[in-house]
Amino acid sequence: MSTPPIAKADPVTTSHHGKESVDPYAWIADPDVPEVMTYLQAERDYYDERTRGLVPLRESLAAEMTARVPESEPSASWQSGAWLYRRVTPPGHEYDQLIRWAAGSDESDAQVLIDLQKVNEDAGSSYTREGYLEVSPDGNWLAWSIDTAGDEVYALRFRNLRTGEDLDEVVERVYYGSAWSSDSGSFLYTVHDDTYRPYQVWCHRLGTDVTTDLMIFEDLDDRMETELFTTRSGAYAVLLIRGRGFTEVRLVSTHDLTAAPSVVRAREVGIEYEVEHAPGFGPDGSDGFFVTTNLDAPEFRVMWASADSPDVWTEVIAENPAERIYGVEAFANGYALVLRRDGVGMVRLVSRAGGVVDVTPEDAGGLVHLGANHNWDADSVTVIIESFLHPSVWWDVSFTGGRVERHRNQVMNVDHSGYIIERMWVPRPDGVSVPVDLMRSTTTPLDGTAACILYGYGSYEASCDPDWGIDWWRSVPSLLDRGVVFAIGHPRGGGEMGRSWYDGGHMKTKVNTFDDQAAVGEYLLDGRVRAIVTRGLSAGGLLQGALYGRRPDLWAGVLAEVPFVDVVTSMLDSSLPLTAQEWFEWGNPHIAEQYEWLAAYSPMLHLPPVDHRPPLLATGAVHDVRVLVREPARWVARLRASDPNLGTGTDSSSPSSPGTVLLRVETGAGAHGGPSGRYAELAYEAEVYAWALHCLGVTE
Repeated sequence: MSTPPIAKADPVTTSHHGKESVDPYAWIADPDVPEVMTYLQAERDYYDERTRGLVPLRESLAAEMTARVPESEPSASWQSGAWLYRRVTPPGHEYDQLIRWAAGSDESDAQVLIDLQKVNEDAGSSYTREGYLEVSPDGNWLAWSIDTAGDEVYALRFRNLRTGEDLDEVVERVYYGSAWSSDSGSFLYTVHDDTYRPYQVWCHRLGTDVTTDLMIFEDLDDRMETELFTTRSGAYAVLLIRGRGFTEVRLVSTHDLTAAPSVVRAREVGIEYEVEHAPGFGPDGSDGFFVTTNLDAPEFRVMWASADSPDVWTEVIAENPAERIYGVEAFANGYALVLRRDGVGMVRLVSRAGGVVDVTPEDAGGLVHLGANHNWDADSVTVIIESFLHPSVWWDVSFTGGRVERHRNQVMNVDHSGYIIERMWVPRPDGVSVPVDLMRSTTTPLDGTAACILYGYGSYEASCDPDWGIDWWRSVPSLLDRGVVFAIGHPRGGGEMGRSWYDGGHMKTKVNTFDDQAAVGEYLLDGRVRAIVTRGLSAGGLLQGALYGRRPDLWAGVLAEVPFVDVVTSMLDSSLPLTAQEWFEWGNPHIAEQYEWLAAYSPMLHLPPVDHRPPLLATGAVHDVRVLVREPARWVARLRASDPNLGTGTDSSSPSSPGTVLLRVETGAGAHGGPSGRYAELAYEAEVYAWALHCLGVTE
């Protein structure tokens, strides 16, 4: 077994608020620097060598997961205008196609609008992710953008759907968000700056040189990011300019995308609002907007604003402290309210006549959210009911409560009746109870004999629901079938229990996130499971880093994916991606008090005692722009340097003995969320779960 790579120490000393700090590994920064890339590749080579013995288990897991994937996978269909659309992944393909057929005709006549497998093969990349696929209002054009590196830089193209040919004009650097003009001749797109902050909106006229595109909006406030979309009515392009804890909305008529965007209400720190165009819902059937806002309503309420005076709001739905309102979507026959109640995401349909229909999930930890609903005058609203236990189902629900199944995801080779899920509540000393969802086989008892994998996130008011982005029902059964309990903790800092839950776990209260998840671990280990591997990604990786440093005694292993662990250093440098926009999430260390908040928990500054370190697997990707690869790399370098055994563990022949430190770096194409492609994503899940299972003593 080779020795682990040891990063050279080249100390850099800085001073903040009268305190000096020394970073021996500040030189690990830009992967384009050969010395840095050499070190990162050495870490990847060392990881590959140390985990070579896991290959048989990894291959078994991957085969099981792949066997749950249908050869051909169709998505739910949706209607937009005179066409029905669907995403379909053909047999053997990693990537899908966008197809359509005329409403009222047979799907067998469907036209392939774009084949992302072919796009991937033509690009010759191991990674492909689309930014958007947006069909024009007249149905004749497809605006599509693609990233083939994983750095979230997208190239924008326009396809003539009558000929299948792309125009020569290509915008090489765009971000997420788009809007078509009502005449289908112009297109709005966003551009990000060097810190990946979307701050400009540009207008392209089809058939013209992209160098003549017109910038219609620019925001130089580095706290803000600009989102872009079209209202369902098709009347407006919406610029939602978002800071952490405050927003501003500007509107552009789709009849003239070159017009200067008009402000609905000027930004004000602490005030959030979003708008939904709802023609005919005002007094006497007037035009205007639903406004969802926290103005004098911490859990949000819904207001009405007329089209003539959009800055004047009157209440439509009062705040209910027991329900967190996220938004309203308007239709000709009523509106849909998206909310959470008692930790459950749900949809409430309200008809024009005032009838109310609540659509809630059946399983513990489940979720209901809106599907694709493009048509203003639709007779029903498409909702998606998701579960950690059962495949997702799309329903068309009328405003009177009738429902028709539109689509059901298929998972092969799984007997869902063999598993159960339940939600438990973990009491904390300050009076709150933390929800945790537990999945297991019906033959696996909670009597302290089973192993457990515990997932967590707990930031940004994000709720760790079944739509989290992991294909649970193709990967998790391989854990449950081996007698492993899969648990998801919902600590404060997330949004599971409303805005107050988020407020209780960010900025100066951030440590509640870590202590809540540690309490979940203690609760499970108190006679329910015998050992736990804890897992999380990005801000969830920060959670893992904090748990590793604060409570190393609880874990049989720590899986920290693209972990945000160098909190103080990153938040001090506003030239880095996302930093300035994140000051209202974590704190601004240029302010002495907030510096202390961050320094009190930063995993980089709080390494666990050498003799009490559980095995650690950290991951990173050189193209990741959300958590730069320097963070896990510097963290691992410090851990190795502080350990006489250099992180080799108590048994250097094992990939998971106590004290082991491994860094899996994606040195090629790959993104923040890992690889792309339906099989490649499962291969990655199999890889990290093979390591986690080995930590738990489950080796087959």
